[in-house]
Amino acid sequence: MSQWYFVPPGGERAGPLDADAAQAYARQNPTAQCWRDGLSGWQPVRAMPEFAEASGATPRHMPPAPPPSKGRSDDIDYRIVGTDMQFVEIELDPGETAVAEAGALMYKDAAVRMDTVFGDGSHSGQGGGVFDKLLSAGKRVVTGESLFITTFTHAGSGKAHVAFAAPYPGTVLAMKLDEHGGRLICQKDSFLAGARGVSLGIHLQRKILTGLFGGEGFIMQKLEGDGWVFVHAGGTIVERELKAGERLDVDTGCVVAFHDSVQMNITRVGGIKSMLFGGEGMFLATLTGPGRVWLQSLPFSRLAGRMLAAAPQGGGQDRGEGSVLGGIGRLLGGDNRF
Repeated sequence: MSQWYFVPPGGERAGPLDADAAQAYARQNPTAQCWRDGLSGWQPVRAMPEFAEASGATPRHMPPAPPPSKGRSDDIDYRIVGTDMQFVEIELDPGETAVAEAGALMYKDAAVRMDTVFGDGSHSGQGGGVFDKLLSAGKRVVTGESLFITTFTHAGSGKAHVAFAAPYPGTVLAMKLDEHGGRLICQKDSFLAGARGVSLGIHLQRKILTGLFGGEGFIMQKLEGDGWVFVHAGGTIVERELKAGERLDVDTGCVVAFHDSVQMNITRVGGIKSMLFGGEGMFLATLTGPGRVWLQSLPFSRLAGRMLAAAPQGGGQDRGEGSVLGGIGRLLGGDNRF
């Protein structure tokens, strides 16, 4: 017997439910999304023949839905360059706009006009009142970002290019939001750039222990829309597809992004001995499907911690970069700083 899972708009996932319980849930939440084994992805409840009567939809011989209209995000082209220190180059048509975090710019063509806007730039050139801009700016402050974001608009003719560089060694991941249900949950400093129209919000961890020990804090970034976004992570990115109920235990801090249908929690690493001497901390983050998750091999906190521990000012051992003279050799070479 198939087990059903549901996600109502703005709510939490429900399931697994048997057929009778699923019928009752569909009757109460006709606008929810549903999933079971055999489906290629999450589907609207109203589109499923099993729930046509419960959701009030017209059963049998429904005409095909009209093709979707053009999304509100600009349809940009791009290419990702490099291996260890990647950057993304975005190709803009006249009038198209890309948005990026402050300080991410690498280069741009002269025809690309740069501007700084209040909020997340999702309403730039597309309306939006003062309250919408204040709300988006407030969300950015809560996630640790600046009140402002930079926009890059092609004000000339033909094609123009603008490039954004990753802030530390790692991987730039390109994702089109309409291929992921229109929403992604990410670590709060992972957004690098995106198409105009993408909204940057906040995702709150409701469970206290997960917020305290899950490695991501209580607040994560929520990317919404239908356009391209570019997310940066440390080291190499691993993508996993989790089935319904499948759980993956991850080192805290290695979580980059996951679908809204995935539940994040924590679990103990093991016994007292493992917690004290295992070197992995006291907790692991757990990700439970269904949905897709992206993991990073080198969290920036781990990289920064190793660099700080190796620095002489932090108590690390100075090895003289391989010189048998050590400090004397650097003194003669002018590398010592007092």
